[in-house]
Amino acid sequence: MVTVASLWRYPIKSHGRETMASTPLITGKTIPWDRHWAVTHGDTKFDHDNPTWIGCRNFMIGTATPSLAGMSATFDQQSETITLRHVDLGTVTFRPSDPADVNRFITWVSPICPPDKRQPTGIVSAPDRGMTDTPTATVSIMNLASHDAVALQAENPLQMERWRGNIWVDGADAWAEWDWIGKTVQIGDAKLRVIDPVQRCKHTEANTTTGTRDIDTLSILRDGWDHQNFGVYAEVIQDGTVHLGDTLKVE
Repeated sequence: MVTVASLWRYPIKSHGRETMASTPLITGKTIPWDRHWAVTHGDTKFDHDNPTWIGCRNFMIGTATPSLAGMSATFDQQSETITLRHVDLGTVTFRPSDPADVNRFITWVSPICPPDKRQPTGIVSAPDRGMTDTPTATVSIMNLASHDAVALQAENPLQMERWRGNIWVDGADAWAEWDWIGKTVQIGDAKLRVIDPVQRCKHTEANTTTGTRDIDTLSILRDGWDHQNFGVYAEVIQDGTVHLGDTLKVE
């Protein structure tokens, strides 16, 4: 039996992660508040008059700034206030929609942004969906057995948080998720259509405690399985709420 082992969201893209006991899933949407905001830099091509989804290279991400991987988050939906924690920076609490608070956040995060790389300039959001890595609004599903297989290949302890997944499942065989592509899965009373593998970037090489690159995850994937994919993207096709312990069924 395949069950939900953990649930995660990332209120600000690449800036912190938090676990959840449950989450609603809405047809055609990302997980509520997942990647709801993103941090801009000097080369961001974001139209403030017509805000919409744009690709990840337009934002501050862990591929270019690995220290961001060492950040955790707590988000208060009622006040839309987020608390971020980082081993080198301490803690900051702010509202991403408040310009004065955003300036305070930028002052807080700037010391871990390499001076020869892009620097944070602001925080933006798009109506009705999160700034996930896919043009289509998606939810990512990760398999604990596949993670264990990569850790074994790495011959090192490997934090599951590196993969930045939304729904983690336990009880499936390693790499069983590839067989779900093109199929519908039901989790609780929600249904999702699995559409694509998640192609990985250098963000996964950074330790999620220290924020330093310490394991070449991409080479491990290529050497072990001749690809650099981990996890799958899925589109929500039926509303429902997913809880820890819910069963995943492939239809």
